Amino acid sequence: MPPVLVCADGGAYDSTGVPASRRALRVVPDCAMTTPRVCFVGLGNLPVLAPEFERFGIGGEQVQQSLLAKAFVRRGFPVSMVVADYGQPDGATWSGVQVYKAYRAREGIPVVRFVHPRWTKLWGALRRAAADVYYVSCAGAQVGQVAMWAARNGRRMIFRVASDTDCEPDRLLISFWRDRKLYEYGLRRAASILAQSVRQQALMQSNYGLDSSVARMLVDAPERELSLAERDISLLWVSNIQQLKRPEMFLELARRLHSCAASMVGGTQPGAKDLYEQIRARAARAGTPTFHGALPYRATNHVFERSRVFINTSDIEGFPNTYLQAWVRGVPVISFFDPDGVIQREGLGHAVASLDEMARAAHRLTTDSQAWLETSARCTAYMARCYGENQILQAYLAAVERAAIGMPSAAVST
Repeated sequence: MPPVLVCADGGAYDSTGVPASRRALRVVPDCAMTTPRVCFVGLGNLPVLAPEFERFGIGGEQVQQSLLAKAFVRRGFPVSMVVADYGQPDGATWSGVQVYKAYRAREGIPVVRFVHPRWTKLWGALRRAAADVYYVSCAGAQVGQVAMWAARNGRRMIFRVASDTDCEPDRLLISFWRDRKLYEYGLRRAASILAQSVRQQALMQSNYGLDSSVARMLVDAPERELSLAERDISLLWVSNIQQLKRPEMFLELARRLHSCAASMVGGTQPGAKDLYEQIRARAARAGTPTFHGALPYRATNHVFERSRVFINTSDIEGFPNTYLQAWVRGVPVISFFDPDGVIQREGLGHAVASLDEMARAAHRLTTDSQAWLETSARCTAYMARCYGENQILQAYLAAVERAAIGMPSAAVST
C-alpha cells in the first residue's frame, strides 16, 4: 500500500493522487507532520503564471512548471517558485504560488556575472523560498547550482528531463564545459529524475547509469470547442524560431500547399535573431504562411483552437508540449518526431519521414473532412483517457514523496 502525504488543507493523498479517505490512512515515516513545501525553479516561468508579464517569450517547460505548480496548490501543497527578475515584487503570489526573483536577464558584467549576480542571487531566492523539495527541469548549470544549495541545506532536488539531448552527453545543448560539469554534478545528486518518455528513460540509464521514472505532462483544457467549419487555420506551426526547429521546412510546406491557410507562431531565441528575421521576411514575401511572431501563451492556445492540423518540423525534441495543446483541442499532429511511437500507435495524426510524406498527409487531413473528423475524435479521446490531471500527477507526487522520505525533520514543513 503506498504511503500518504498529509496536505496543508487537511486532505491526504497517496502517490497515485487518490484521496486517502478512500482507504485506510498510513502516514509517511519521518514526514508525517505535513506536506513538504515544493519550489519550482524556472527563470522563465513568470510570463505563463502571471498574465501581466505574458508579453515575454516562453517555452514548453515554462508551461509545464506553471501548470504543475498550480496543480500542487489545488491539492493543498505550499508551493513557491524561483523566476527571473522581471520587475515584479519579490514574494508576490499568483494562483496560490509565492514567487521569488533571482536576477535580471542582462544584469552584471559578462563572465563575472556567472558568479555574481546570477549564482549568488539564485541561491538567495532558493533560501527565501525555504522549500523542502526543489524541482528543476532542462539540462544546464542551474541543475548543479540548485543541487549544491540543496545539499548544503539538507533539502532535496528533483530533476525533470526536457529533451532527449538532456540524456545524451554528446548532444547536450550546453555551450560551456563548466556548465556541463555542473549539470552532471546536479544530475547525480537528484533525489528523483523524471523522464518524458520511455526512450529518455533508456537513454538516461545507458549514458549516465541513472534510473528515472516516466512522468507525462499536464495540459490546459480548451476554453471552447470549434467545429471543423469554424477552424480557419489549415496548417499551424508553433515553436521558438531557432535552427534545430527547422522553420524553413514549414515555409516550404506552406508553399507546396499554397491553397491552405497556414499560420506560424514563434519568437526569437538568443543567437537566432538573424534566423528569425529571415523567416519573417520570407513569409512576408511569399504571402504565406501568416507570420504572427511571438504570441502570449493564452493567445497561442486560441490559435490552436482555430486550427485543423499542427505541423512539427523539429530535429530535436523531448515530448513537445505543443502536441498536447493540439490533441486536447482535437487537432491532429503531423511530425518527423513521434515520441515512443504514440502518434502512429494511437492514430493521432501522421509520423512522417520526408517533406513529401508530410505534404501528402497534410493535404489529406485538410481536404478530407471525414478523415479529419475521425482523427480529431481519436485525439480528444486519447487525451481524455490518458491525460486526466490526477492520473498525470501520480509520478510527480511519488517523486516528491520519495524526496521527502528520510529528510531531517527540521527541513520538513511543520
